[in-house]
Order: sequence, then structure tokens, then C-alpha cells
Amino acid sequence: MTELRPETRAVHLPQPQLDGSRPITVPLYQTSGFVFDDPAVFADGMGRPDGPFVYGRLSNPTVRSLEEAVSGLEGGVGAVATGSGMGAINSVLLGLLKPGDHLIAQKPLYGGTAAMINDLVARFQITVSYVPEADPAALRAAVRPETRLVYLETIANPVTQVADLPGMCAAAREAGLVSVVDNTFASPILCRPLEHGADIVVHSTTKYLSGHTDVVGGIAVFASEELYRKVWHFAVELGATADPFAAWLTLRGLQTLPLRMERHCSNARELALRLDNHPAVSAVHWPGLPSHPSHELAAKLLPDFGGVFSFDLAGGRAAGERFMSAVRLALLAPSLGGVETLILHPATTSHRSLTAEELGRHGIGEGTVRVAVGIEHVEDLWADFAQALS
Repeated sequence: MTELRPETRAVHLPQPQLDGSRPITVPLYQTSGFVFDDPAVFADGMGRPDGPFVYGRLSNPTVRSLEEAVSGLEGGVGAVATGSGMGAINSVLLGLLKPGDHLIAQKPLYGGTAAMINDLVARFQITVSYVPEADPAALRAAVRPETRLVYLETIANPVTQVADLPGMCAAAREAGLVSVVDNTFASPILCRPLEHGADIVVHSTTKYLSGHTDVVGGIAVFASEELYRKVWHFAVELGATADPFAAWLTLRGLQTLPLRMERHCSNARELALRLDNHPAVSAVHWPGLPSHPSHELAAKLLPDFGGVFSFDLAGGRAAGERFMSAVRLALLAPSLGGVETLILHPATTSHRSLTAEELGRHGIGEGTVRVAVGIEHVEDLWADFAQALS
């Protein structure tokens, strides 16, 4: 069979093989462990991520199906599913960095990741340099003898800068560094960072991959066996591995990911264009707009521009609070990537751990509102936004 496209891969998930048949959907293996007749097979399963199923913290058939499915979508050699997106990020960072190492990270970052890096700096004597997300020359200039890793986001949270993945990953590889890319906002439908030279891709599967606001999970996908096995061993010891029920729900959502992403993006486009022309709005941050600083790069790198954007209200924080209190259809809630449209105030929620200086560095203002666009009818969403803005 020829190489399958992502839209087809998402539907035809890896299945457990039975005696002469296989299930249509991936079964839920809700068990903590497995029984063996052969001690040698038992022992073999304890030491590798692709071995016999032994114990839930090490491996599970449902979890492995999710790992194989997302690895296939991203083009990796293997994946480690975790209990949350931060579980995936921490498994990678803590599994690959040691005290005294140096990390290079792009300037706009998800607040949880930024807080974790600050903790690494404070507790483990790891140093960090921040560089613009699309400046390979700045990355090269930041490299030190002790630099080990580069951390990027395909589309940054919440003002949606797009990373120059080909350029940044090439610069990292020239310096012998591991490049890690958070691909949550894009999903494998819009971008596959391993194809652009990344070594590791992380996702919060809570978001677009599961897609129905009923799961918390994460996953890390690897371009090399060496990194895959190294991080798997650490994640197992850390206890970060995924629960089979969460993996099962994520697999159910994954099959409709291509269809949902198409609607998320088209709705975001219409709302962003209308808000960009509204007198109460001072700026809209969505890479599909020609005015966005990442627009030209995004148009080259992505087939569409994502379902999340943010906008700044001319009245600052007071106007933002009025807007968020006035919406009726959109929901004031954390997270993104579900079928519902969600809004939040980054400065006091997703990025609350950052100082005022750090918020400014990330492009987040007091009046910034983030919108995670759902799949509702766009005219209903606009009617809600219009009445809230008035």
C-alpha cells in the first residue's frame, strides 16, 4: 500500500492482532498488569517500550495503540504517552537535561512551560537563553559548550507567533543539539515538525488530538530510537505514563481530527477578520492575517493557520473583563482544541506565573483575550462576540 495521508491515518488506527481477526475500534484494556507463562518473556517486557505488555506504568495495549497512531501521524519512530501535556514536556526536559546544562528556548512560550524552565533554573542550576522563534542566527549566537537542547513551539501561545522550524532546527542540528517542538496548537494535520528537522515533538493530547474536552493527556514523539528509549525509561521511572481509559478516549477523538481542524481554522479565519475591523479591537494576533509578523512564514510552513487567536481590546483590562463577562455562547474556561469555543485572559490564567516584564516579552497585554475557536456555526459565534463587544 502507498504511503497514507494524515486524513486516512487518523481513521485507520493501529489495532491489536487477535487469532485470525482484529477489532474495528481499539479496545480499552483497563487492567493494571498482565499474566505470563514464561519467566523470560516476563523479564523481557520490563526493559523496553516495544516489548511484551507487563505492567500499566510500563506499557498497555490501548496506550501503545495511541503511541503508534500519533507517531505515525508525526512520522516518528516511537512515542511515549503521558498523563498530561506537562507530563510529556517534563519527561523530555528532565530526562535529557542535567545540572549545569544550558537550554535555548524561544521567547514566546506557554506559561506552564515557562514556569517549568524557571524551576529548572532555580533548582537544578540549568541556565536558559531566550531567542526569537524565527531567528536561526540568534540561536547560533546563543550556543555554549554546555548547551544541550533547543525548545520551540510551532504556533506560540497565546499571540500565535510561528517558529521558523526548518531554520531553527537546522541551526540546532549544526550545533549538535536536540530540538524539541511543542506542536499542540498546529496538530499533525497542519504541521509535522520532524519533517522540518526536529528531534522530538510534544503535544498536550488534551487539546486537538482528543478534541472533546473530556481527557487530560500528553505525548512525546521521537525521530530516533536512542532518544525514544532514553525518555521512555525516564518517564517510566517518573511515573508519567498515560492511563488506558484516557488513551482510549483520545483514540476516539483522533479519528475526526482532520475534519475538526478544518472547521476550527475556517471559523478562526472569519472571526479574526471581523474582529480586525471592529473599532473596539486594537490588534488581532492570528498568523492568517497579513498584518501578523509571522504571516509570510506561516503561509510557507502551514496549509492553514490554526484555530486559536488572541486579540487586544482598546480599553485594556477593564474592557477585556467586560467582554469575557458578556459572552453567552463562548465559554470562559481553560484549555483549547475542543468542539466548544473557549475564551480566557492569559495574564491572569495560562500565563499568570510570569512577571509583568515577562508578559510584555511574550506580547501579552492587560487587555489580551485568547480565543480557542470551536466548531459551532460561525454566525452564531460572531453574534455572541458582537453583542459582547457592544
